[in-house]
Amino acid sequence: MKKTIQVGTSNFGELISCNHYFVDKSLLIKEFIENGAKVILTPRPRRFGKTLNMSMLKHFFDVEKKEENKNLFKGLKIEREEEIMNLQGEFPVIFMSFKNEKYSTFEEFKYGIKSLIIDLYRKNINLLESPKLISYDKQKFDEILSGKAEMVDYYKGLSNLMYYMNIHYNKNVMVFIDEYDIPVQESYLKGYYEDAITVIRVMLTAALKDNVYLEKALVTGILRVAKESIFSGLNNMQVHTMFSYRFNDKFGFTEDEVKELLKYYNLTEKMDEVKKWYNGYIFGGKVIYNPWSVLNYISENKIGFMPYWINSSSNDLIKRLLSKGSEDTKKNLEELINGNSINKIVDDHIVMKEVEEDEENLWSFLTLSGYLKPVNSIVSEGKFNCELKIPNNEVLIFYKNLIEKWFKESLKNEKYNTMLKALVSGDVEIFGGFFQKFVLNNLSYFDVSGEEPERVYHAFVLGMIVSLSDKYEVKSNKESGYGRYDVMLIPKNSSKLGIIMEFKKIDDFMNKTMEKGIEEALNQIEENKYETELKERGISDILKLAIVFKGKKVKVVEG
Repeated sequence: MKKTIQVGTSNFGELISCNHYFVDKSLLIKEFIENGAKVILTPRPRRFGKTLNMSMLKHFFDVEKKEENKNLFKGLKIEREEEIMNLQGEFPVIFMSFKNEKYSTFEEFKYGIKSLIIDLYRKNINLLESPKLISYDKQKFDEILSGKAEMVDYYKGLSNLMYYMNIHYNKNVMVFIDEYDIPVQESYLKGYYEDAITVIRVMLTAALKDNVYLEKALVTGILRVAKESIFSGLNNMQVHTMFSYRFNDKFGFTEDEVKELLKYYNLTEKMDEVKKWYNGYIFGGKVIYNPWSVLNYISENKIGFMPYWINSSSNDLIKRLLSKGSEDTKKNLEELINGNSINKIVDDHIVMKEVEEDEENLWSFLTLSGYLKPVNSIVSEGKFNCELKIPNNEVLIFYKNLIEKWFKESLKNEKYNTMLKALVSGDVEIFGGFFQKFVLNNLSYFDVSGEEPERVYHAFVLGMIVSLSDKYEVKSNKESGYGRYDVMLIPKNSSKLGIIMEFKKIDDFMNKTMEKGIEEALNQIEENKYETELKERGISDILKLAIVFKGKKVKVVEG
């Protein structure tokens, strides 16, 4: 009987004991032990196996249920490492996850942290019976459990628990902290970032900095955010991001692991499609597949290929950052959606609050979160000069869906569809009327003043690329004939209408009418022979449009 795919199970003991399929990442234990750092931070995108790996580490080292846990590792790669296996079941362990710490207010956040610490103490309630703990320690322990302790005691509850465990077991503690930055991102979105940072700093610094009861710690998250404000004092920490060659095959699936998975479930012939949909991540020079999506696909293969990873989260912060992006952001998105790459500096030291302060940080955020992949990178002054692309079909769908959502919000869906239908059918009057409404709505939606129609223009181009890509090739600002056109729609069926659009902006200080702008735009189309590319492709039916902006006014005229 084949092992079953259990998507979403992050408890290592449950996964193994229930005979579910496990992609063997047990050599993470060896790499963790042999790393010289006391504290290690390994940021990776969400749902790349971080929690399961942390659970595996807990089961391996935990002094409780030593023999029972040892059976879980039978047949795994780590079992062949005799020296490492001698450490199995030799340490008290704390495994703490912040993945559910998402709150609307700081008061709710504090209550959540309090509950998190109470739960941690409840799991170690046996310490109250320890003859090695003095009555004062037991009293403080009981105050935490009962919810009667001061908030500062909960903030320091992790480090105090390490002390109690050290006294009881006479051994230092292994600490595994999962998704430390979930409350960081949530507090940023909900407006209590600075307060949350202070609490997390107190908790983690007390537990991980110069703590004599700490044996070793592994911390995971999505980003290396807030390093300066949370981990600034941790001189015993090493950080291994996706650019690091250490731990590069321990999160996510390698190509060989995916091939083995597909072979086991008789899906070998689907490898090329799996690669297009879920491949494309590069960690420390190694090609990595999205484990969440691969497992979901195998489990639901009768449904077919779906954007499982993208649909597993609200992506609120990503959407917020992209929608507020400038003209350059829209241009870069256009390049990416068209399958091209963009060159950007990726800084893996970004702090969350700086993501919106400098728009260039957006590309670092998208890369480290798994929404872009670095095809090539060169290290320069501590940062990575990267050629970035969309990693796979799944993430491409996310960008396309996001752009469609922008347009549905800025112009009701049926009106947007009518506008595009009128455009490709050559009905200039109807298109012009709807485009006027589209411009007015977008000037507000994208927070753009009437003096900056360029951003509306690029938003419009993005929308056409997404909505018309099945029947048209949409090009913008490309060379043709003797000059550059603003937008060209090239039908994939040469019998259909080809469209050239020239955009003109007339500033208030110009002594020029909109009619004059229209004349200049149409003359520019003719003089520069913009129709050359269309005719070379056998397209004879060509519509030439001048689109002129002046303040919030816009006119569309056929040439």
